[in-house]
Amino acid sequence: MRRWNGWGDDSVTYPLPPLAAALLEARIGPASPPRDATPSEALAAVSPPRPLSHPLVKSDAVERLRHARGQSFPDWVALRTARIPAFPDGVAYPFTEADVAELIRFASQVGARLIPYGGGTSVVGHINPLPGDDRPTLTVDLSRMNRLLRLDDVSRLATFAAGVAGPDLEAQLRARGYTLGHFPQSFEYSTLGGWIATRSSGQESLGFGRIEDLFAGGRLLSPAGLLELPPFPASAAGPDLRHLVLGSEGRLGILTEATVRVTPLADSEPLTVHALFFPDWKAAQAAVRQIAQARLPISLVRLSTPTETETTLALAGHRRLIAALERMLALRKVGEGKCLLLLGCRGRSRASKAACREALAIAEREGGVSVGRAFGKRWAKARFRTPYLRNTLWEMGYGVDTLETAVVWKDVAGAVDAIEAALHAALAPFGERVHVFSHLSHVYPSGCSIYTTLIFRLATDPEETLARWQAMKTAASQAIVAVGGTISHQHGVGVDHAAYLPAEKGELGMALLRDAARRLDPAGLMNPGKLLR
Repeated sequence: MRRWNGWGDDSVTYPLPPLAAALLEARIGPASPPRDATPSEALAAVSPPRPLSHPLVKSDAVERLRHARGQSFPDWVALRTARIPAFPDGVAYPFTEADVAELIRFASQVGARLIPYGGGTSVVGHINPLPGDDRPTLTVDLSRMNRLLRLDDVSRLATFAAGVAGPDLEAQLRARGYTLGHFPQSFEYSTLGGWIATRSSGQESLGFGRIEDLFAGGRLLSPAGLLELPPFPASAAGPDLRHLVLGSEGRLGILTEATVRVTPLADSEPLTVHALFFPDWKAAQAAVRQIAQARLPISLVRLSTPTETETTLALAGHRRLIAALERMLALRKVGEGKCLLLLGCRGRSRASKAACREALAIAEREGGVSVGRAFGKRWAKARFRTPYLRNTLWEMGYGVDTLETAVVWKDVAGAVDAIEAALHAALAPFGERVHVFSHLSHVYPSGCSIYTTLIFRLATDPEETLARWQAMKTAASQAIVAVGGTISHQHGVGVDHAAYLPAEKGELGMALLRDAARRLDPAGLMNPGKLLR
């Protein structure tokens, strides 16, 4: 069964290796396990619902608790302490587009807010009811709208009901010889509609493309009516309305169908991940930039800073093997300050193999030392299990969060330094330390994303824990804006980033977004407080 107050299946654990535990204790100090609220305590805290009487709507406490929060750090604090300020008043499970239309009509009649709910994996507050809202809130869980509706083999287009989760989408495609190739770290639970609504990026976006490259068209039901987006291969007929829906975060309506561009399995398997180590961060960045600007048809590039490399090796857990690896690297003058690059390639074609060889050659010219595929194979096998470490670390007394941005290449080094320095400085007034590390991924010819992880000790008082997190989140967000980065490359805006969106869009851009929301949702029913404050 899925955890109600953490990540993933409650039968799956990811133990922290002793080497990694020792590293954390040395960097930020020993921690004390918190006392979490029990399910019965959390259920007792569920407030009475405002009436939403409809055959499709459930209002029992369990459903309302399970749909009250997502996976952001404040969400975890709320769930683990049973201090949840607001709950949906009802949860609906539509089966068809007609059901969704009926729920929108019902919400319009009774004045209820509507929150579209995919997999509940948001890390920036996309699915949270607003505290103090005087209207009832209805969460629309699309998980039962999960079928492949049409497959056009000639055009390689697949149309799904938008509530389909990653594994179900891939299973239905693979049975017919195709893949979408969109693999965010939340893949096991996140949905196609959620990927589109947040402009998601999969771990192999370099090869398959981001969701905006894969999303060909679809159907959006709004309070104002149906917005249909035909899956043209290209069009010069005015602005592309797909890009209004992409990243709309439920403010414009509910996506019921999505048509996506798929790839034959025969062209995309297998995935091989090569590991290389560089002597320093500067050389590693130069190699990754050259690989991106060569526009090679490879699948994945992930470059870790020295601190993330050290942390990754500690998490590997095999003390003797890591020691042998480091001795071998030392002979090649790759020692302290080394950086790990993972390079993923897909396919058996001559072009795929040639591209992989060229990428490896570029890396080696910049000083990269290849250590083969074993390390990369281990990473690929565990890439969807890594989020389970959040559960393990919380239970040890450590909080974990991530943040991300994207900048142009000339600003990468300065942005990494500024973000990490801001996080350290923000926690210092609390008399605490934070373990911070970053990697570059989702590379483009002009720049790349920066993904930063922070680990810090939980306080005895949950309000103190939230204050520590908020100080770091604010400082890092301000640093991102100051260096000219986007406030989000892949997590979206939600509530956590909404204050920083005007710095990116400008006054007129924000007005355009508000105008679009008013046109499609005149009464302000759709997912209030997200994207637009």
